[in-house]
Amino acid sequence: MVALDDLDRRMIAILRSDGRAPISKLAAMLGVTRGTVQARLDRLLDSGAVLGFTVRVRQDHDHDAIRAVMMIEVAGKSTSAIIKRLRGLPELHSLHTTNGAWDLVAELRATSLPDFDRVLREVRQIDGILNSETSILLSSV
Repeated sequence: MVALDDLDRRMIAILRSDGRAPISKLAAMLGVTRGTVQARLDRLLDSGAVLGFTVRVRQDHDHDAIRAVMMIEVAGKSTSAIIKRLRGLPELHSLHTTNGAWDLVAELRATSLPDFDRVLREVRQIDGILNSETSILLSSV
């Protein structure tokens, strides 16, 4: 697993909001050269830290999406490392720290049940995650 630094995380954040952003726009927004952006992006793709690029669809236009809330229990002081790993999942739409029995609450979205199942397995296999509980969101009221 490649270690993400601040530049990697900032680039991923921009790409989450605009997965079609050109290299030149990314470079300008990050304050680095186009070559640096291209090299970083290639490294993130080659390592599997970035799996691909996707389109975000407004909730009311994506009736078939599977949405869920996942509560996550973290071992010891591994929260920061786990947050970094979770942020790399394209299906992760929001992540929150919380109090009580659960340490993190994640909103997940997937395009199909097999895809949703894959995401659950990926999250549960992250070192430092002790337990999780997931609820599929059925309808908004």
